[in-house]
Amino acid sequence: MPNILFLCTGNSARSIMAEGYMNHAGAGRWRAFSAGSTPTGKVNPFALETLKAHDIAPPEGARSKSWDEFAQDGAPIMDAVVTVCDNAAGEVCPVWPTQAGKAPRKLHWSFPDPAAIEGAEAEKRAAFETVFADIRARIDAFLKETA
Repeated sequence: MPNILFLCTGNSARSIMAEGYMNHAGAGRWRAFSAGSTPTGKVNPFALETLKAHDIAPPEGARSKSWDEFAQDGAPIMDAVVTVCDNAAGEVCPVWPTQAGKAPRKLHWSFPDPAAIEGAEAEKRAAFETVFADIRARIDAFLKETA
């Protein structure tokens, strides 16, 4: 089964929701992971709440982690690496382990940061819902494309 890694800066919201949704929608076809260039150290509770609202199990042991974990010996070999925020897309990524000398496919899907929304909880939930819908649509299209 191919592996896909979703990257963001903090690995607290967008990449977590993408990992959770891909493991749900792509179950048996893709195995998803997520990481960040400068992880916040905690997962945004609205990201977990949004996944649960759609009957999607949050990533097992959901935590904000560094992308360096996936560039080390023994890490899962990635078939695709997707940046989900513009900041991470502009950073120099680690060199990912390869399989038979083949580098992973690199993609960039830009989503606004719902964690940056200030205001009442209802506004924050709405922002997470909007970004999740965009993530879901992009992953659904990717799954059709790679079927």
